[in-house]
Amino acid sequence: MAAPIAGMFVQPLVGAFSDRTWTRLGRRLPWLYVGGLISIIVLILMPNAGNLGLGYGSTASMIFGVLTLLFLDVSSNMAMQPFKMLSGDMINEQQKEKSYSIMTFVLNMGQVVASVFPFILTAVGISNVAAHGVVPDTVKFTFYFAAATLLVCCIYTFFKVHELPPREYAEFHKISAEPQANQRSLWEIIKDAPKAFWTAGIVQLFYWAGYMYMATYATGGIAEKVWGTTNVSSRGFQDAGNWFGFLSAVSAVVGAIWPLFIVRFPKQRRQLWALSLVVGGLGLASVFSVTNKYVLIISFIAFGMAWGANTVVPFTIVTNALDGRNIGTYLGLFNCTICIPQILANLVGGSLIGLFAANHGVGAQHIMILIAGVLLVVAGMSVAVVKETYGEVEKATNEELSK
Repeated sequence: MAAPIAGMFVQPLVGAFSDRTWTRLGRRLPWLYVGGLISIIVLILMPNAGNLGLGYGSTASMIFGVLTLLFLDVSSNMAMQPFKMLSGDMINEQQKEKSYSIMTFVLNMGQVVASVFPFILTAVGISNVAAHGVVPDTVKFTFYFAAATLLVCCIYTFFKVHELPPREYAEFHKISAEPQANQRSLWEIIKDAPKAFWTAGIVQLFYWAGYMYMATYATGGIAEKVWGTTNVSSRGFQDAGNWFGFLSAVSAVVGAIWPLFIVRFPKQRRQLWALSLVVGGLGLASVFSVTNKYVLIISFIAFGMAWGANTVVPFTIVTNALDGRNIGTYLGLFNCTICIPQILANLVGGSLIGLFAANHGVGAQHIMILIAGVLLVVAGMSVAVVKETYGEVEKATNEELSK
């Protein structure tokens, strides 16, 4: 639960503090640079834990692993959140969906590259095995490549992205140019949140709980249904894990391309969002009965549609409903609708699978994937309650300023 807990606290704090930050470098970018720098350091340190003389399986090595993972979660959240805020800060309503679609495309293609990079390194002759307690060179070099990529992207952003100065920002968003006039307490921000914020959050509740079960139990579920094994040390289970990696890459590619289609139909975005979630839920639910690994490709193509739509449409709807005063805080709080369902799913997941295992014998992880699919279908149905509001907050702001 480290990642969702870190996101639940870090992203709202980064959003709230950056809303009040105005420097020569901007107000979002400084947080990106700090988070990016820490992430780069951690990405270099983490795969070298076995070379630091801490002892395999020792308390010191475990503490080092936990701390590096925690720092990676915190710093990656610091580096990721400003990109979403910049879209809200600098892009108008007609362009936001396209902006988030491009962001999703790059994010998913990065996931694909990360998935296949160790295989590419192995193919060119770099060792994929290592001594006991040491990470193979293929994994090390993949981490190094990630660190180098992040460094290049941060440098590129530094030179190419220039945030709006305070007065231009105020004119663009039609808000007061006086910073004090735009500052509100957290309670006021939550109380005045637009309907789109809360209703889109309901969809997120079901989607991300289902996503957590998919990510946690997919390998085991596929091993049970396709390879007929629950033994994590078996060759079949390892083959299932490798195949799930391939299926994840497939869903990432679909998730990158599908939003580019959705953006062409802005008036139908809610319907396409709902359709994508239902199709993705049915795809995951099919894992419950599919015994052919190649048929699973269709299942995860369907899930990729849900993944792609859900990383674009809700953020477009929420940011369109906001004015420019507290975009960072709202997006940070909206991230809680992603983190909280994952935490809740983790807390009850162990009990659920224990219950199913007791009633159906060992091998109940495919049932959890069925539950994940049902949750995505419910998420798709709940899109019906989402309210898109354009200019609602802006109108209230102008009335407030006129007084």
